[in-house]
Formats: sequence, structure tokens, C-alpha cells
Amino acid sequence: MKTLFLVRHAKSSRDDPALPDKERPLNDRGRRDAPKMAERLAKRGVKPDVIVSSPALRALATAELFAGKLDYDVKDIVVDQRLYAAAPDDLLAVVHGLSDASHRVMLFGHNPEMTELAHRLSSKIVDMPTCAVAEFRFDTRSWSRVGEDAPVEATLSSPKRS
Repeated sequence: MKTLFLVRHAKSSRDDPALPDKERPLNDRGRRDAPKMAERLAKRGVKPDVIVSSPALRALATAELFAGKLDYDVKDIVVDQRLYAAAPDDLLAVVHGLSDASHRVMLFGHNPEMTELAHRLSSKIVDMPTCAVAEFRFDTRSWSRVGEDAPVEATLSSPKRS
């Protein structure tokens, strides 16, 4: 069984229009929502084997806040450029390249590609608000099957709905 979590970064600040997109930080709401969402997962006993994040500050900060609540060492977060300004196929390529020794993986990235990949994996997911977590369980031994095999379960939670 493989479990994939797609996490859209928490709400970011647009206060400084001169700041490059990759350097936009989380705003106050984002800094509140990310630990809240991670705590929901922690209460369910979720322990990721691997966390992969976009290099953008807002995504990486979200991943770090989740890691802190999920007993995952922040220094072990994998930063992958393919999760920034990517197409859904790029995100799927990251998933397909994961080690099959890992069973629970979290990807932290951006919209619209997170929503597009989530919708591709399960048509019932049509929108991922900021800090939403889409969770997919696949009855497979290989990450290379994700996207070919339908998930046996797909859920979406967000700060405003569980």
C-alpha cells in the first residue's frame, strides 16, 4: 500500500510586490493553518517516510511546519525544483521516481498543478484551497503505478473543512 499526500502551500503574503515569487513568505493565516492541518494528520498517526517540497519559501515553510508536528526531521525534507512552476506531469514524474521502500510520501507545492494532479488521480477533487491536503491510498507496491492505477481511497481536507 502506498499513500500519497498532496499539500498545497499555506496562505502566503503578497505585501511586498517587489519580492520575487519564490521568496514570498507565509502570512499570519498560513502560519496558523499549516500547524493546524499537520496536527489533524498527527492525531491520526500519520508519519511520512519522505517529504518533498518545492523550493519556494511559502511551500518549504509549510513543509517545515508540517514536519515539526509529524515528528519528521526538517533537515530531511527533500527540495525538488520540479515542484515549482510545474505541470501535473512533472509532479507525477517526481512520484514515479520515489523509492518503493517509502510507503507514505508528502509533496508540498502550488496551484494550479496540485489541484490538477489531485483531480487526475480522483475526479471527485476539483479544488484545493490553500493548505489543503489531498490523501490518496493506492493498492500497489510501486510508485510507478500511481496515475495508472486508481486510488482505493481519496480524501480532501482543508483548514475550513475536515
